[in-house]
Amino acid sequence: AVCWEYRTKLIDTALHITSQSKAQQFVLNLFLAFLPAAILGLAFHSAIKHYLFSPITVAFALIVGGFAILFIEKLQLQTPTTSIDDLKPLQAIKVGFAQSLALFPGVSRAGATILGGMLFGLNRKTATEFSFFLAIPIMFAATILDVYKSRDILSLADINLFAAGFATAFLSALVAIRFLLRFVATHDFKVFAWYRIIFGTIVLLYF
Repeated sequence: AVCWEYRTKLIDTALHITSQSKAQQFVLNLFLAFLPAAILGLAFHSAIKHYLFSPITVAFALIVGGFAILFIEKLQLQTPTTSIDDLKPLQAIKVGFAQSLALFPGVSRAGATILGGMLFGLNRKTATEFSFFLAIPIMFAATILDVYKSRDILSLADINLFAAGFATAFLSALVAIRFLLRFVATHDFKVFAWYRIIFGTIVLLYF
């Protein structure tokens, strides 16, 4: 869905990667931001799945993340970076470390990268767009790793199930991306913070 929504930018980058410094800088920034979560995810994949995937840990992450959003939204942030093409390599690395927080189940990858981007000088719209672009390598990598580790239980008989999952995920993600881009233009993230706190509290009390 992200590739489709940003196909113009991605195609333009692919066509000019060898000739335009802007395209090269964009790819470099994605690579630098991708590295922290990729390295940590590869190193701790099994431990995360074994120890952290429980309703209690996820509920705590939802609640803590909600309060973190409220705190960040209260800050008077300086956000001079107003375009993806103005993003500096150091900013990209910092956003990458923010993204690695999402290895903890219950921490939103998009939330971590968007709010991290805002903390590191990106305006809200640029941080959101970079978060979506950054989803491309990290989600492909995570999917390939998970499919490889689950290869013994995969079967061609499940192809219809995968096709249905792909189609529904694509359509729902496309709607979510377009909604969020419109939303961030005129709103903050406090409503998401309170949603996380309320839902996390309900989960915590239930379990």
